[in-house]
Amino acid sequence: MPGRKESETSSAGSETEEQAETIASDLVVTKYSAAAEIVNSVLKEVLANVKEGTEVAALCDLGDKLLKEKTDKVYKKEKNIQKGVAMPTCVSVDNCICHFSPLRSDPPVLLKTGNVVKVDLGAHIDGYVATAAHTVVVGASKDNKVDGKKADVIRAAYDAMEIGIRMLRQGTKNMDITEAIDKTASAYGVKPIENMISHSLERNKIDGEKMIIQNPDEKQRSAMEKCTIDKHEVYAIDVLFSTGPGKTKDMDARTTVFKREDTQYSLKMKASRVFFHDVVSKFGFMPFTLRAFEDEVKAKMGVVECERHGLLRPYQVLYEKEEEVVAQFKATVLVMPSGLLKIAGLPLDVESLNPTKKLEDEALLKTLNSSLKPKKKKPATSGTAKKEEAPVAGDETKQ
Repeated sequence: MPGRKESETSSAGSETEEQAETIASDLVVTKYSAAAEIVNSVLKEVLANVKEGTEVAALCDLGDKLLKEKTDKVYKKEKNIQKGVAMPTCVSVDNCICHFSPLRSDPPVLLKTGNVVKVDLGAHIDGYVATAAHTVVVGASKDNKVDGKKADVIRAAYDAMEIGIRMLRQGTKNMDITEAIDKTASAYGVKPIENMISHSLERNKIDGEKMIIQNPDEKQRSAMEKCTIDKHEVYAIDVLFSTGPGKTKDMDARTTVFKREDTQYSLKMKASRVFFHDVVSKFGFMPFTLRAFEDEVKAKMGVVECERHGLLRPYQVLYEKEEEVVAQFKATVLVMPSGLLKIAGLPLDVESLNPTKKLEDEALLKTLNSSLKPKKKKPATSGTAKKEEAPVAGDETKQ
């Protein structure tokens, strides 16, 4: 542990214990994969209900209900394993960037044909998190394609995510991934949302120490800790692009998603103490929504003091300019010694898109079309080995 001096024997023991919590352990990989399978399944079902007239709150309820039901069904014999929602379902529409997860008591938001809808959610098994996000357009199909800037921003965000994933190789610098993501946005004539961060994932921690930023301002660029990707790490690559300037702003939307912080404070109000006790026992350090509490009124009362004194961190609902739209894609990736394993995240429906621009940068295209796992070279049978073709990006993600 940081700040503690330990003997060599103790250090060795800690290292073994620490390794057992990483994907160097097959059991840990199995738990990540189980969480990811649930995430992909639930994300598909929520997206299938993105239709004209559907209420956003109903979609959020559906996602959270399915996440809980499906995580409850796995590892039932292991009574001590915590599991459940790791990121409550957020459904952010058009210029809403992220974290929109309304309460049942909030004014209803109904989807309309042409809305750009971003669905973001996550699950965990024993603290091992898988999370994913996907963007669709209400009413879009092979016969009713999305075109113009909407198609450009969706294709750009997806390609940037796939490029970012493929750069998660041992020794790659985080700022090199930042540069590639930003260059992909430029190629499509769109902007990355400023200062959005992709995190490494650690046990019971959805926002690990290593970070990959997109479109940093000068202050963020200088403050961002430089790091390199290493084997046996897990990342959630989260890309958010806009047809507008990429600046964030708060509006009047209620913040409903929070996460417990590792701070101490003696709460004064009984309602706050009861609320915080429930947070600790039900969610630990995972993000949660106030919608998860049976009594929304008491939850709204209790959260105020907890947030004011730093016990909870708010996930604010952020917006772009009103006439713009934002696309988001997120995937969970395991950095294995043998290559990359994309466990959570769905393939893009390219047949519903008709973008006006395309990626032409040779270096970016080479990365985009590279395989997640390097192909093993077959021994030459007649003195000449056949040249292997690189798979089309996204092949590994088809469900």
